[in-house]
Amino acid sequence: MLSFILLALLAHASPIQCKHPHPKINIIILAGQSNMAGRGGVFNDTITETLTWDGIVPPECQPNPSILRLTANLTWVEAHEPLHADIDYNKTNGVGPGMPFASTVLNKDPNFGVIGLVPCAIGGTNISQWQKGEFLYEQLVKRSQFAMQSGVYRAMLWYQGESDTENQQDAELYKDNLKRFFNDLRFDLKTPKLPIIQVALASGPGTYIEEVREAQLKTDMPYVKCVDGKGLPLGPDGLHLTTPAQVTLGRMLAHAFLGY
Repeated sequence: MLSFILLALLAHASPIQCKHPHPKINIIILAGQSNMAGRGGVFNDTITETLTWDGIVPPECQPNPSILRLTANLTWVEAHEPLHADIDYNKTNGVGPGMPFASTVLNKDPNFGVIGLVPCAIGGTNISQWQKGEFLYEQLVKRSQFAMQSGVYRAMLWYQGESDTENQQDAELYKDNLKRFFNDLRFDLKTPKLPIIQVALASGPGTYIEEVREAQLKTDMPYVKCVDGKGLPLGPDGLHLTTPAQVTLGRMLAHAFLGY
């Protein structure tokens, strides 16, 4: 009789509520500087003399219930452009590669599951600012570890290096600094095989672009892939990718990711 009563109670019990609405989010970390944060569609308004985003969102960047983003205050919300608006908040943000990356992954693999983008990119930053102990590094680790409570790390997308093209010493030390950053991050996230997909520079304000590009193309680390951004269309400033270029880059990164 007791067994019958217990079964009856279980049959009418309320479903167990999960702590997170999406307990197995596929976490994708977005880090680097302005071209990762996204400047697609950002232009100089000659009337107000300020940088303004044109607000154009391509089909590949439209919101999708299966694509989330982690906000600055560590809350999961449905992702929408600009992804880095509350992260790279001192700059004018536009379209970046994160949304087209996620859309391409879901189009290629409809069973992939929910994607959680973790924006961490800050414009104008040098690789030395991403070293362990520095503010940007510690914020990246903090946000990534919080995200991990809701799912599993799947990859980090990394696009940085333009700021290191202006100084010869920075360019010469770039490869060692980059490898140290990747190693430290994997160690602190306790994910030694974390896939990292980096972008070889499409542009740079300095004269040492090729030196930095060579370091990126020849990183030679396990589970690190490099997507070459050279030749992607640039905006009027000659530095930032256009919106169509960001969409193309997002697809390239997705194809590299799905190749793992």
